[in-house]
Amino acid sequence: MKRPGRELANRPLHFIWMVDCSGSMSGDKISAANYAIKDAIPGMRQAAEENPNAQLLVRALRFDNGASWITPAPTPVEDFDWDPLDAAGLTAMGAAYGLLCDQLEMPPMPERALPPVIVMLSDGNPTDEYKANLDRLLKLSWGKKAVRIAIAIGNDVDRAILEEFTCNPELVLKAENAAQLSSMIKWASTVAKQVSSPVSMAVTAGTDGAEGDMPIDISGIPSGDASVSVW
Repeated sequence: MKRPGRELANRPLHFIWMVDCSGSMSGDKISAANYAIKDAIPGMRQAAEENPNAQLLVRALRFDNGASWITPAPTPVEDFDWDPLDAAGLTAMGAAYGLLCDQLEMPPMPERALPPVIVMLSDGNPTDEYKANLDRLLKLSWGKKAVRIAIAIGNDVDRAILEEFTCNPELVLKAENAAQLSSMIKWASTVAKQVSSPVSMAVTAGTDGAEGDMPIDISGIPSGDASVSVW
């Protein structure tokens, strides 16, 4: 069986945004998400410039009544931009997991890469059958190695469902207003820099082929403040 990760120099790092565009995200929530993601891009570009050993490639997918890639192919961060999304429909999270799995197979994912970073933004619960595709994701070599972060938007999210995605309750962040969402998206966008650091690269390129977890410093995760909740 193929196992990911080996050489250190110039390895691709795939960063994927998964954005819930269901009807409950319409209005302030989707506007805040659009602004925050666009605002995070310059910092991602700067981080990529500071680490010539990794090539940061960015993609985004949306899910509502179904799921689709916003970005047709992995795009170098220096060429990536964000066009505002709208919101309507249901929450086809299972369909989004399916699209994600198709891209984490080898191929199209190369063996020689850094663990992907996947950030999901959602304010609701799946309206389709999601467990089969989630199980598939967590069994893929790159799915297991990926750093999976979820940002729960508002107070109606089933946190347990997002924890099934991250497999780590500390990587489910809760945003209760636009300011919190912006700070959490900015933090999540910096995780690519941690993954591509020389220490992390050495860990993921070990000679034993182990499927160990990527060490991520979570000390900088912004905390929420329920007193200013508006969602």
